[in-house]
Amino acid sequence: MRTSAITIAGVIWASCAVAQDRPLSAIDWLSEEALSAIEQETIEPSVTASGAVPGVSVAPLDDEAGRRIGLVPSDITGLPDDLWAGAQAEVIARRLGSMSKPTIPALQTLYYTLLLAEADPPSGATTRFDLARVDALTRLGALDPALDLIIQAGPDRSPDHFRRFMDLSLIAGREAQACAVLAANPHLARDEAFRVFCGARGGDWDTAVLLLGTSEALEVVPAPRADVLARFLDPELYEGEPDLAIPERPDPLDFRLFEAIGTPIPTRVLPRIFANADLGDRAGWKAQLEAAERLSETGALPENRLLGIYTGRRPAASGGIWDRVEAVQRLDLALGAQSTDAVAKTLPEAWASIRASRLAVPFANLFAPRLKDHALTGLPANTAFEMMLLGGATDDAVRLYPDRAQRAPLLVDLAQGQQTNPPLTTPVEETIYAAFSGPGDAPGASSLGMSLLDALDAVEAGVMGDVAQLRTGLSRLRGLGFEDRARKAALQILILGAAT
Repeated sequence: MRTSAITIAGVIWASCAVAQDRPLSAIDWLSEEALSAIEQETIEPSVTASGAVPGVSVAPLDDEAGRRIGLVPSDITGLPDDLWAGAQAEVIARRLGSMSKPTIPALQTLYYTLLLAEADPPSGATTRFDLARVDALTRLGALDPALDLIIQAGPDRSPDHFRRFMDLSLIAGREAQACAVLAANPHLARDEAFRVFCGARGGDWDTAVLLLGTSEALEVVPAPRADVLARFLDPELYEGEPDLAIPERPDPLDFRLFEAIGTPIPTRVLPRIFANADLGDRAGWKAQLEAAERLSETGALPENRLLGIYTGRRPAASGGIWDRVEAVQRLDLALGAQSTDAVAKTLPEAWASIRASRLAVPFANLFAPRLKDHALTGLPANTAFEMMLLGGATDDAVRLYPDRAQRAPLLVDLAQGQQTNPPLTTPVEETIYAAFSGPGDAPGASSLGMSLLDALDAVEAGVMGDVAQLRTGLSRLRGLGFEDRARKAALQILILGAAT
């Protein structure tokens, strides 16, 4: 079948070449109407009436005028419209590309706010800035925000925009929109495989076969990609043949094609963004759980959805993730039954398992408000105290567990926004206390947005063990006006032991 497709494509290619009365335009998308308009354009006179040097305005040819691209307005984010004033788009784009993903949930929230904020664009090539934000969201696994942002920026604005739109749409299982954009703008596809896929998906199998044959003849589609496309177009032709080798670095089109031919690629071996594909009902429950945990680590999944997946069914096995799911379900049932005895029995085990999976803050936010009706003792009380501080129920934690509050004055100070003179026992405690002593560090000369990125990077270096950077980052956040965010980050670092 593939041989015939190549033959047909070759005949059509040859006949088109013979039929040409004049050379093809070097710009293949330049229409006849455009050529006609150019030919008819009035010719300017070859002389000038003045010897004065005319004024010349300069603008980049590869970029449009900057636009306000963002999903959250300033009255929601609290960030000013001039968030990026004074910064160059190319510099911000490089910085976003090199940044480490924040591991502290309080700072993940701030990072998302920066990426999604609607504000005046920076100077320079703003499309690079917009695409860098989409790429940063993609690395975090935040599929829906990344897709919404590229839609707002314009999927048909350039091949780079379209490629991201197509990739994200494939992962989301919403490729119909991307194929519609491609049908209206064929020049956007740098990869002919997209046109083959969209043709087949739209029911135009003959055109898809022709495109594949032409692409193979011209060697514009690599052989491994052509092989999987051929099986996608005519799976019956390859029944009984060995499975194709999985690409070393599969992209979203590979992912969907291998799924379609019955050789799905596990998302756990792929970048985090692919985990979104396992959140739907087509995936097994274990795959949904693993995907939900993986996305929750970066704050890319709402907490209620995480709990919904955790409590959707009863575990049918034990060990590993199943033990954690069962522990969380027991705690959820105990809280629902308003049984203090049941909560005391289930809380420590659930909390230990949750902390080990790096999901402490999401679950603390979920369960802390429900713990205030239970006065516990012993180990369950210690656990409840920590969870309530992390989950924002500080007043209830101090009211229910005053003895523990007295033994952890620095934690209480951070949670309540106050500054006393607590005893300090570790270098991390001393560093954090110093960061909140006196006013915060004054921001530098760069934009607010870049200053915030600097602060986030510094705290992340502190999480990795550089206590000097930890102090710098927290103090800088305070100086920029993010006192509450800095305190939450410090509290999470102390309770969860993220810094050493």
